Amino acid sequence: MSDGESHFYLGVDGGGTGCRARIEDAAGAVLGQGLSGPATTRLGVEAAWASVRRAVEAAIEEAGFSEAEIARIHAGIGLAGMRRKGAIEAFQALSHPFASIVFASDSDTACLGAHSGLDGAIAIAGTGSVGLGLVEGRHLRIGGYGFPISDEGSGADIGLNAVRAALQGHDGRIPQSALLTEVMRRFDDDPAEVVAWMDRASATDYATFAPMVLRHADQGDGAARRIVQGAAAEIDMLVRTLFDQGAPRVTLLGGLSGPLEPWLSPDVRRRLKPADGDAVDGAIILARRAAEGRTAL
Repeated sequence: MSDGESHFYLGVDGGGTGCRARIEDAAGAVLGQGLSGPATTRLGVEAAWASVRRAVEAAIEEAGFSEAEIARIHAGIGLAGMRRKGAIEAFQALSHPFASIVFASDSDTACLGAHSGLDGAIAIAGTGSVGLGLVEGRHLRIGGYGFPISDEGSGADIGLNAVRAALQGHDGRIPQSALLTEVMRRFDDDPAEVVAWMDRASATDYATFAPMVLRHADQGDGAARRIVQGAAAEIDMLVRTLFDQGAPRVTLLGGLSGPLEPWLSPDVRRRLKPADGDAVDGAIILARRAAEGRTAL
């Protein structure tokens, strides 16, 4: 195949906070990149696709592509919420100008990127938590059923436990501490304010307490340490279960992965593998597989 007929590969990672797009040539050289706002299926197909298009158009503009070159792009798109019923089918029905396009969950592309397309798993510790893996064609999924019934060890879970402990401390059921005092100060030391907040609070709202808890834990606060140790034990269990179910390697990802890792058990920390790449890398792996006629996942 001549250079003029070569393929290009587009990877997109769309989540609740933003969307990233990158175009590479066959050798892996970056030709263009783009950013836009949130691109999750929770926004609806049209809104999520509009955000993807803005990021992609910015990458295409930076690459300086003509229509003929755009037609030689193979695209891999990883979006948050793609496991919702009917989501993949809805996106596959959209028109596009590319040679091929394949859609997947952003967690699947994160897993592919973390292990360079090889079998492996990821444990995500962020606002929520979940364990996911791809092993010999099998999809692994541990937890991640949503807060408050699941997402153990997550930022939201840490926040929930902090607010609960703060109320217990206010009542005198457990000893007061600097953490519990600071949490209650957020609510003017009034349990009724906590209840009113609870009625409208989301997982993201609860997760805003996680940095406070981690800060106090690092400073030796007993209540904070117990909460963080409990969260770390949940992530330990997530990682060990992924290994037990056949994952040859596991990577810890998410906004709390760095702060929580020192609290994990020594055996878990030793077995964790650093990520090779990110979710955009994984999306490009999807695109390359589709171009080769291989099963994407």
